[in-house]
Amino acid sequence: VQLVESGGGLVQPGGSLRLSCAASGFIFTNYAMSWYRQAPGKERELVAAIASTGGITNYADSVKGRFTIARDNAKSTVYLQMNSLRPEDTAVYYCKATWITLYWGQGTQVTVSS
Repeated sequence: VQLVESGGGLVQPGGSLRLSCAASGFIFTNYAMSWYRQAPGKERELVAAIASTGGITNYADSVKGRFTIARDNAKSTVYLQMNSLRPEDTAVYYCKATWITLYWGQGTQVTVSS
């Protein structure tokens, strides 16, 4: 089982990034997918989630209107489009797969700074 995140990096405030999480080793379409983040000294928090069919999404209040979660079941990949980034969005971003069991990716660093 693997969840491999990519797309992180350094971006200026107001900029955009798109994170990807490629899944393998399990039946992707059975799993709800979500993105979490953890900033230094803080607890890991839910950023966005999407149901297995993609029909239902949920967002943290802090990212509503700026971030969009999407999934491509044919590619076993979940995405997080992040727009209007702020310094407080700086964190390691993790993807998570949830069904009967749950899996975590290794994380990708997002740094928002001028």
